Amino acid sequence: MPLDTSTYTLALLRLDGRRWNELRRMHAQISIQAAADGSSYLEMGNTKVICTVAGPSEGRRGGGGGDDNATVQVEIGIAGFSGVDRKKRGRGDKRTSEMQMTIANAFSNTLFTNLYPHSTILITLHVLSQDGSLLSACLNAATLALIDAGIPMSDYVVACTSGSTSSYSSNNEAADPLLDLNGTEEQELPFLTVGTLGAGDKVSVLVMESRVQASRLEGMLAVGVDGCKQVREILDQVMRTHGKRILESVVE
Repeated sequence: MPLDTSTYTLALLRLDGRRWNELRRMHAQISIQAAADGSSYLEMGNTKVICTVAGPSEGRRGGGGGDDNATVQVEIGIAGFSGVDRKKRGRGDKRTSEMQMTIANAFSNTLFTNLYPHSTILITLHVLSQDGSLLSACLNAATLALIDAGIPMSDYVVACTSGSTSSYSSNNEAADPLLDLNGTEEQELPFLTVGTLGAGDKVSVLVMESRVQASRLEGMLAVGVDGCKQVREILDQVMRTHGKRILESVVE
């Protein structure tokens, strides 16, 4: 069923009532699993992810942790009930493997892995619900869990998606960019996932799997980078609130 964009044309509102530059509701918690070295729970709209971090620990024999830097490994488990299609993805699923590689590369360049030679940092992500921006949610949840684990990094890795109001085939040069696409929008519209390092404009992750005119790409990227700044403020507030709660418990 094609996406109905008539509401945006008339009132500049999307199907869920947001304007083009508005994020969905975002909720996050850290230290949700006492058994893990670091853990987090994050919601971006109806996309829900749990992340746990184990390590740095001694590298497993036969793989990882064999050089002077720690090896970052990522495992993603997607629940069969998380999406509309009720499809269970196995370990060899191509899309899952690509996401794991993207997340591992992003944090390998951000964490101070040189401080933990011959060791492994394992990031495990459990996807409970999917409604767009899955890679973004995984990156944001992993950032919180790594901070909770006390593993030093240069800055927050934050991510969000941005898209365009018309498809590639419509060839509409006047199409407007959109921020933080939901699942329905991702199925019909071109979009990209952008991740930045800290509050600046330094892009550390950029993934695009759909076709779009080159003239629209700059606007989509600019909106995505601005959205990452909004996400960073939210994650930073989560960390500050958690830190304040810990300090209050120590004083009492």
